[in-house]
Amino acid sequence: MSLTAGVVAVQGDVEEHAAAIERAAQAHGREVTVHEIRNAGLVPDCDLLAMPGGESTTISRLLHSEGIAAEIQAHVEAGKPLLATCAGLIVASSDPNDDRVDELSLLDVTVERNAFGRQKDSFEAPLDVAGLDEPYPAVFIRAPAIDDVSDGNAAVLASWDGRPVAVQQGPIVGTAFHPELTPDSRIHGLAFFENDDATVPALEKSA
Repeated sequence: MSLTAGVVAVQGDVEEHAAAIERAAQAHGREVTVHEIRNAGLVPDCDLLAMPGGESTTISRLLHSEGIAAEIQAHVEAGKPLLATCAGLIVASSDPNDDRVDELSLLDVTVERNAFGRQKDSFEAPLDVAGLDEPYPAVFIRAPAIDDVSDGNAAVLASWDGRPVAVQQGPIVGTAFHPELTPDSRIHGLAFFENDDATVPALEKSA
């Protein structure tokens, strides 16, 4: 059966995430239709959801003003997979360390914004990611880091320079880096098609 995916499109690399979802679906033998989410009413129909980066204060404000925030929370409560990247990770966290961010409190982590420097400090690094056989070429742009996973609800999937940069908690995968900015779609595959804690409709069996 065809899956419905949504990319929260209030900011960030929307088209790149959509393309990565399509590549990951193809690699896993699935069909997917991707929608851009700018208004309330579309998220409830989505099987998969990506929340890109951008500017976390702006993203959080728009999610709440447009009525999308509650729908994302309901999506996760239903066990459906969510991939939250860079600023999306900050918004999804329980503690963004910034009073200007109206967080969604979906990931039980504390986040430090711009932990690896500003735009000029952007870099690519080969990450060892739990669940992937080969290092992943992670692109870091004004990247946050995850400061605290001490409550044990979130599992660290990858670290860089001694700091967690990818975590999983139930149906959610959060990354400090931008997996959409590489042709390697394995992070999207890991989040959407290889997450045993997430609910994704099964393939229809042929008669």
